[in-house]
Amino acid sequence: MGLNRSNKSLILSEKQDNILTWNENQSTKNSPKITMTEIPIRTGLGQRYLALDVLRGMTIAFMIIVNTPGSWSHLYAPLAHADWHGFTPTDLVFPTFLFVVGNAMSFSMKKLSEMSKGAFFRKVGKRAFLIFLIGWLLNAFPFFDYNESGGIEFITLTEVRFFGVLQRIALAYFFAALILYFGGIRGGWIYSIGALVLYWPILYFFGDPADPYGLTGNAAIKLDLATIGADRMYMGEGIPFDPEGILSSLTSIVNVIAGYIVGKMIQKKGNTPTSVRTLLIFGVILIAASYVWDLAFPINKKIWTSPYVLLTVGWDLILLAGLIFLIEIKNKISWTYFFQVFGRNPLILYVLSGVVISIFSMIPVGDSSLKGFIYANAYTSWLGPKNASFLFAISYMLLIWLIGWWMDRRKIYIKV
Repeated sequence: MGLNRSNKSLILSEKQDNILTWNENQSTKNSPKITMTEIPIRTGLGQRYLALDVLRGMTIAFMIIVNTPGSWSHLYAPLAHADWHGFTPTDLVFPTFLFVVGNAMSFSMKKLSEMSKGAFFRKVGKRAFLIFLIGWLLNAFPFFDYNESGGIEFITLTEVRFFGVLQRIALAYFFAALILYFGGIRGGWIYSIGALVLYWPILYFFGDPADPYGLTGNAAIKLDLATIGADRMYMGEGIPFDPEGILSSLTSIVNVIAGYIVGKMIQKKGNTPTSVRTLLIFGVILIAASYVWDLAFPINKKIWTSPYVLLTVGWDLILLAGLIFLIEIKNKISWTYFFQVFGRNPLILYVLSGVVISIFSMIPVGDSSLKGFIYANAYTSWLGPKNASFLFAISYMLLIWLIGWWMDRRKIYIKV
């Protein structure tokens, strides 16, 4: 990860994906010198693409809210995933982050496309590997558990869940970059259409004939059971099933490619009313198409069906259009800093949101944990179950924001 806390002077450079990193060049034979190179994000009008930062920050903020309620038993419906088929606002969060990854790639791919094949694979492969590894380690954290007698036992790493959110981001980023490096936008379109169309018969013909899109008999669960094994799969559905498994990664790549294509369009047309209208029109078309397709092939986040991809990309286009209109055209930016804090350190703040809540749950306080103690005394003692759970999630998101704000004030920006 790109964090250097030496006592040398630090000057930041701004990369094309709008994440700040430190660049270190050799100035003398014996001592490093850190220089500043400014490559701001710009569109066809030469404007800073602030809307992308804000959308990324909004996504991280909402991710934290839906991932850390006070109680999983007391959720408002919009803050819970659809049980199986269907769609809620929470189901939009993860694909939006993939869309934002692709949007940022529309700026960084120019530099990647100029690299040799070897340099490209080293750069993209290393980043994907590190993100995947961090996700897997996050699954394993805190690396021990309590046995029946209250003693500590280290977990068996071979039984840690293999996939997860960061792992999917890593794979989708890697393969999208691969497709775009060798095929460009044309290759991206070909892959996207092919993957969305072919995923339908794959699930239909390789799933159980009685219910090919159901939880227990879909093709995705069969492939994961055969390859990674039940012990290394997610158990949140009551059985071994991984919503970030192998097969559904095929269609999640399309969310990244869609973000890339949209980013290129915006760079070409600029932050103009024409761009906003184009995004809105195509957003509505994709949403309508998704619900028509849903009549035969259900919208389903957990197996990442093709209509689900169309639906989420459609909503992302509408969200991005609104942000561009408000921020880039109307120049209403006074409210954006809150989300920029999340957008400037998205990976580390997401990881911290998982680590800190795990630590809160590990620290014993009486017959409960620190999290349980805080929740019982500061929230459920005076609020109804759903309001208490929701307010805890908001408070926790604000806690992570404060960490991000401190990092921003200290000019600490961490990326992989």
